[in-house]
Amino acid sequence: MHFMKKLIFFLFLFNQVEAIAQKVFPVKYEGQADVKVFVVKYESQADLKVYKVAYEAQAKENEGRWYFAKYPAQAEKKVFFVSYEGQADLKIFFVDYPAQAGWKKKEKMYLME
Repeated sequence: MHFMKKLIFFLFLFNQVEAIAQKVFPVKYEGQADVKVFVVKYESQADLKVYKVAYEAQAKENEGRWYFAKYPAQAEKKVFFVSYEGQADLKIFFVDYPAQAGWKKKEKMYLME
């Protein structure tokens, strides 16, 4: 019985960590999105610097390492890329290296939690 309690606790803990991973899915329509995103031209304009990872396991909690899911059901957040900065909830800048990823405006972190 003690083993079962540990197993349930481990599964619960694993699911909690899994829930805040940055798995995103770009949707076609604004109404389907959790967050409206605009890609800025310069790093200094961004709320969040994003690094695109190749594998789901590389996605970090809320640190700007995004894994683009193949299906909406796999994603924690559905994002819609808007055409104009004024339409966005979140402004991002794509970086070339994982170490560059992260929040510049931490007050917007709640958008990706």
